[in-house]
Amino acid sequence: MLQTVWVSPPGSWALRQPDCHHDGKKPSWKCGFVRTLIQHPCPRHDPKGPGKARMLKKIQICLCCFFVVGILYEISLLSSCCFSYMPMSKHFLTPEQVLNLGKSIIFLETTERLEPPPLVSCSVESAARIYQDRPIILFMKGLTNDTVLDLNSSYAAFSLLSSMKNVFIFPLQMETVFQETPLLQWYNQVIPEQEKNWVHISSDASRLALIWKYGGIYMDTDVISIRPIPEESFLAAQKSQFSSNGIFGFPAHHKFIWECMENFVLKYNGNIWGNQGPFLMTRMLKAICNLTDFKGTEDHSCQNISFLNPQRFYPIPYPAWGQYYKVWDKSPSFNQSYALHLWNFMNHNRKAVVAGSNTLAEKLYKAYCPTTYKDLIQNAELRDFTRSGDA
Repeated sequence: MLQTVWVSPPGSWALRQPDCHHDGKKPSWKCGFVRTLIQHPCPRHDPKGPGKARMLKKIQICLCCFFVVGILYEISLLSSCCFSYMPMSKHFLTPEQVLNLGKSIIFLETTERLEPPPLVSCSVESAARIYQDRPIILFMKGLTNDTVLDLNSSYAAFSLLSSMKNVFIFPLQMETVFQETPLLQWYNQVIPEQEKNWVHISSDASRLALIWKYGGIYMDTDVISIRPIPEESFLAAQKSQFSSNGIFGFPAHHKFIWECMENFVLKYNGNIWGNQGPFLMTRMLKAICNLTDFKGTEDHSCQNISFLNPQRFYPIPYPAWGQYYKVWDKSPSFNQSYALHLWNFMNHNRKAVVAGSNTLAEKLYKAYCPTTYKDLIQNAELRDFTRSGDA
């Protein structure tokens, strides 16, 4: 059976709650049925014979059962509306409906590609497994309004992620995202075609706006989650006195994120890589905190913002990013980490996870995104082997 994902148009971003209440009027068929039972009860004795009486009694019992089942069904719908955030198919929920649930884990794909590569799929799947009670949202710029994608088509990763019950995939509509933020005026003036780092800059801006509006955690699509992050307001130290923007979390309408958006516009320079990203987070944190070096595995805190130790997300620093794609005699335990950043930006040679290679990255895939590993890596290599054999 073919599955489809319906992507909402911009106009559907307004919050619409499912209609789970009645207007006070009883459904007419129920009223009529109850009146029938009261006004025309089954006679205790039928002079025309016991056969007709038994038949009428059976009909009455069947109708009673039908009535009770109908009532129970309506009660179940009402309870699902009250206690579940998804009483309807998740494919028909709007971005704002899902984001308003709170505590979303947000990923962004600001290229035009529609097929997430295995590392993106692994990042989203691992978050969906670690945060099973939270919505996991992948915003994709390549999706357009009213897009319908056949999930059994060539988009294998799209199909895989869409099948996960707490994963939602929506189009990234930047003009809508930047509404009611300091970034809207900048977005209306900037010319993306003239920005050499636009994919990264637009991602830096979008993550700030989404977290400010709705709260939650932002993660880069090369971050593999391994255990829940216990903090609500946090930045991730890439090294001592230097903040990443590859993963951070805040409640909605946090003052720090608003000030970051203002500084994004005030100090905008698209020619400097990271000026609107990690350098922005670092200069804004330094403006309110006296940052010191990390001495061990402790975290720092300032202005009710946790500045998490580099071990939490960057136990392998970026100069050593290639270690993820090597075979270790003894793999590290990462006991001090909540997630692992695999530094995909540094991976210019496009090193990939290969089934049977026994690299550290392959072990992480097997442990934290096993469906991605099986469907996108093992099965893909098996298909390639079969095709080469046929040739």
